[in-house]
Amino acid sequence: MANDPNSKRLLWFLFAGSRGGMNRLKIISILKEKPLNANQLANELRLDYKAIRHHIKVLEKNNMITKAGEKYGVTYFISTFLEVNMESFDEIVQKLEKSK
Repeated sequence: MANDPNSKRLLWFLFAGSRGGMNRLKIISILKEKPLNANQLANELRLDYKAIRHHIKVLEKNNMITKAGEKYGVTYFISTFLEVNMESFDEIVQKLEKSK
């Protein structure tokens, strides 16, 4: 499953081929280090809470993150799917950094 072309295509679309991709990339990079809730992510990235909620919905819908807890106490983690495809994710991050 690792390096699956369809998975790689999805990662490229989510992080490089659509609006907000860089913010989603930053969210994943932070969640790789430690699980956080939406408010903590908003503070960490200095972004609007509603924008964070939007990106979280996109990432959840595409199986990039999972959550634990309920209501305000929901904590987000990177998904098993993303962990399996982390090599492809890191490759995309490197290519995006080179293109700056």
